[in-house]
Parts: sequence; C-alpha cells; structure tokens
Amino acid sequence: MITGAAGGIGSAIARGFAEEGARLVLHYRSNRAGAAALGAELKGAEPLMVRADLTREPEVKRLFASAVKRFGRVDVLVANAGAWETRDVPLHEMSLKQWRWTLDQVLTATFLSLREFMRRAAKQKRGNAVLIASTAGIFGEAGHADYASAKAAMAQGLTRTAKNEIARIAPHTADYCGGRVNCVCPGWTVVPRTADRLGDAATVRRVTATMALPKIARPEDVANATVFLASDRLAGHVTGQTLVVAGGMEGRLLRRPEEVDAGLM
Repeated sequence: MITGAAGGIGSAIARGFAEEGARLVLHYRSNRAGAAALGAELKGAEPLMVRADLTREPEVKRLFASAVKRFGRVDVLVANAGAWETRDVPLHEMSLKQWRWTLDQVLTATFLSLREFMRRAAKQKRGNAVLIASTAGIFGEAGHADYASAKAAMAQGLTRTAKNEIARIAPHTADYCGGRVNCVCPGWTVVPRTADRLGDAATVRRVTATMALPKIARPEDVANATVFLASDRLAGHVTGQTLVVAGGMEGRLLRRPEEVDAGLM
C-alpha cells in the first residue's frame, strides 16, 4: 500500500514495487486523473485505486478494509502522503490554523495509516512500513516550521517507537526476520510541485551548495531506497533507521554557489 501514490515520488515508488512483482494498493486524495493514469500504466500489478482523506479515521479504516478484501493482506505500507503550505511563512507570522492543518496532513495522516497497518500486522504476524519524511525534519526549513516539525516527528520519534512495537506484534521467527519500520528522508527532488522553483538557476545553486553531490534527486532515487528498506531479503536486519536521500546534504554550505554549474542539474 502506497499512500499519496499519484504524486511524483509516490508514483515512482509504485513503479519500483511493480518492477519487483508486487500487487499494489494505490491511495490518492484529490488527484483522481493522476491515479487513474498510474493505475493504467501499472495494470500488470493488479492495482487497487482507493480515494481517502487520511486525516479522517473512518476513511483510513475503509482504505485498509478495501485492500484486505481485494488481496487478503497488506504486507508493506509506504506512508508517503502529505501536504504543506507552499508559501514561506515565518514562525512568528504563522497562524494556529496553518500549524494544525499541516500537522494533520503530515503527522496525523501518517499516524492513522501506520496504526491501521500495525493492527493488520498483528493479525498477520508479518509486515513492515516505510515512512517518507523529509530533510526538513533533519535540518529544519526556514518558513516551514510546521512541516519540518511534523516530518521530524515521523523521522525520529514515530519511526523509532514503532520499530520496537511492531517487532513484538510481528515477531522474529526461524523463517521470518520480524516486523520492521524505517524512514526515508528525501531532499530536494525533481517533482511537479518543485518544478517552478527548480527551474531557477539561482535556486538550484543555493540548494545544491549544501550537498556533497551537487545534483537534485530524481523520484527514482527515493523509490529505490524505499523498495530496498521494504525488502525482507535485502534489509531484513534493518529497522528503526532514517535514510537521508539528498546527495550528502548537511546543515551548512559545502560549496560556494559559483562552484555549481546549474546546467548540469
């Protein structure tokens, strides 16, 4: 199950799992056309398309019930859905309404999805989850304290607590690695919602100046990391980890902007 599957990163993750032969539950909230196009593209993966508002508990329950009715189980959850205020709003100007809205869209949606998944994992005695957070949760992001706080909670407290709990309800056995929860934190990635900003050479220079590898990520970079962490064969002894996919980004300048050729991005 991939939440937010119609977006740039979500659709790349769906393609990555389809290439591995997975059967897919593709969640979307408002991008019906994008979800339909993705479903048609990946028809070999028997995709089940389900619309849901993940901030609403009954709709999350319905999403999982639909998946179980179709496939009998849910082995992997990729909690990718989320939203943010695109305008830069400094903390001292941020409204309580915006703060609560973002935490609901990012953190509450992930909590409800992960909770329902873990209830299924307890019945199946198997399952692992990958949460898609952000480098904003690692380094912070000026003008987006709400989003950075929600993603930090996902990448740190939620991932590291859930990995202890799922290992008890889906325990390690002689032939099973045990339930796992990990997190991927993408940095700047070429997706539709960042296309306008990343079309500006000065912005590209600025964001790559903190990276050891001065290159903007592609959705496939995030998808590959997600598929790896979801694999019991490849990552069966990896849990509670936060993997940053951001070209070696640090919270300081590693390059002067003039050192970066924006034309190579």
